[in-house]
Amino acid sequence: MTDQVRTRIAPSPTGAPHVGTAYMALFNSAFARKHGGRMVLRIEDTDQLRSTPESEEAILQALSWMGVTWDEGPDCGGEFGPYRQSERTALYQAEAQRLLEQGNAYPCFCSSERLDQVRKEQMANKETPRYDGHCLLLTPEEIEERKSRKEPWVLRLKVPAEGECRFTDELRGEISIEWTQIDHQVIQKSDGFPTYHLANVVDDHLMKISHVIRGEEWISSTPKHILLYEYLGWDAPVFTHLPLLRNPDKSKLSKRKNPTSINYYQDAGFLPEAMLNYLGMMGYTLPDQREIFSLDELCETFDIKRVSLGGPIFDVEKLKWLNGRYLREKLSHEEVLQKLIEWKGGPDFFRKIIPMALPRLETFSDFFPISQFLLNESPVYPLEDLAGKQEPVEVARILKVTEWELEKASSWDRDSLSSIFQNLAEKEGKKLKELLAPFFVCITGSKVSLPLFDGMALLGADLTRTRIRKALQLLSENGAGLSKKRLKGLEKEYRQSYGNRID
Repeated sequence: MTDQVRTRIAPSPTGAPHVGTAYMALFNSAFARKHGGRMVLRIEDTDQLRSTPESEEAILQALSWMGVTWDEGPDCGGEFGPYRQSERTALYQAEAQRLLEQGNAYPCFCSSERLDQVRKEQMANKETPRYDGHCLLLTPEEIEERKSRKEPWVLRLKVPAEGECRFTDELRGEISIEWTQIDHQVIQKSDGFPTYHLANVVDDHLMKISHVIRGEEWISSTPKHILLYEYLGWDAPVFTHLPLLRNPDKSKLSKRKNPTSINYYQDAGFLPEAMLNYLGMMGYTLPDQREIFSLDELCETFDIKRVSLGGPIFDVEKLKWLNGRYLREKLSHEEVLQKLIEWKGGPDFFRKIIPMALPRLETFSDFFPISQFLLNESPVYPLEDLAGKQEPVEVARILKVTEWELEKASSWDRDSLSSIFQNLAEKEGKKLKELLAPFFVCITGSKVSLPLFDGMALLGADLTRTRIRKALQLLSENGAGLSKKRLKGLEKEYRQSYGNRID
C-alpha cells in the first residue's frame, strides 16, 4: 500500500454509460483531489460476451462530457497499466494458481443443472442460496481423474464454515457478516478468465488503490474480497460504501422508471455542469448548504464523512429545475446561444434533417413542426393514437419485444435499424407498415412524420429507447400494460424466438 491516496472507478463496457457511474466517479475524484491523490479509471471487461470497444469509448466520452477527469486509464496510460482487465489475464491466473496451491481455492466440476437444483432446494427450505461445498470433498486423485477426462471446471474460493467477517466502513462503522452467509465464490471461470471478485482484488492491490469508494450493493461481497486479501498476504484498502441512487419511489435507479444513460441527458439538452452539480447533491451538502456549486468548490470542501446514508433520490424534475437555474444564472445570452448551437442548433444537425424533410415541405414554416420530435425530450400524444387499430395489450407486447431487440443493437444507423424492424416483422408475422404504426407515434408523436429509421438514427439510441419505455408506461397507466405474469411469459417467448436478452 502507498501513502498516497489513490481511488478508482471501474465501469464495465457492456452498455450505455450510466449516471450511477458518473455519481461514483465524482465522489472518487473529489476524495482524491481533496487529499492530493490520484484517481484511476479501469475498464472491467472480464465479461467477454457483452463487453464492446464501442461501449468503452462511450463511457470515456460521457464522463469527459460531464467534466469528470482521471489521472490514469486506458486512454492516458499510467504507471500501473494496462488498464483493461482483458489485457491482464496472466496476472489473475498467476494469483488463482497461488490460491489453488495454498489450498485457499478448489476446483468445482458441478454442472449448471446440479447447481440450479441445489439452489431450488435451499430456497424451498428458506436457506440462503449458496454453493453447498460438494466439490470441496474431492480427493486430489479424483480431481486429477476428472481433469484427465476433460470435464469443465471452475475455481472456487474456500470460505470459513463458521465465525464472522468484521470490517470497518468509513461511513457505516463496523460491519459484521457471518461466513455462513457468504458463498464459495467462483473466482476463475472454465475458460480461464477471472470473475469480477478476483480481478477486482488483484487490480486494486497492484494499482495501489488506497481507498475503495463504491456502491452499497457491494457490502455483502466485501467479506469475499477481504478473504482474498488475507489469503494473498496483502493489506486491504479502506472501504466506503455510498448509498445508491434511487427512483422517486425509493427503488434502485432503473432505466425502466428513469432515464439512466448519461447520453440521454446530453441528447436531451442538459448542461454537464448542472448534471455534475446535481450528482454532487446526491447525499452530500457543502458546509454552507449552497445548492449551486462547481466541481472545484466540491473538491475543496469535500469530506467523505459528510455523505448522507439516506438513499439519494434522482428526480429528473429537480434536475430540470437546477439546469434552468444554470441557464439563467450562470450563462450570458451569448453563452446560451453558443451552447444551443453546439447542442442541436448548428448547421451540421440541420443538414441531416433537410433531406428527410424536404419532400414534405411547402413552406419554411412546415419545417419545425415536422422535425420538432428531434428537438423534444419526449413527444406528447393521446393513447388512442398509440394503440391505433391494434389491441393495446398487443401494442405493449410488440413495444417490449422491440425494446429488448434494440438493446442488442451494436450499431445505430438507418440500415441497422431497418434490418432490426424487418426481422421483427418477419418473426411476428406482421406487415412492416402495421408493425411500425405505434413506433411512429411513440418516437415522433405523430402518425405521419419524417422517415422513421432516419429519425431514430438521428435521435440517438438513448432518447429512442426511453420514448419506447414511456409509451409502455402510458399503456400501463391506462390498464393496457403487461402484467408481471404476462411479462414473464413474454420473456420465455422472446428467448425462444430471438435468443437471450441483454439488459
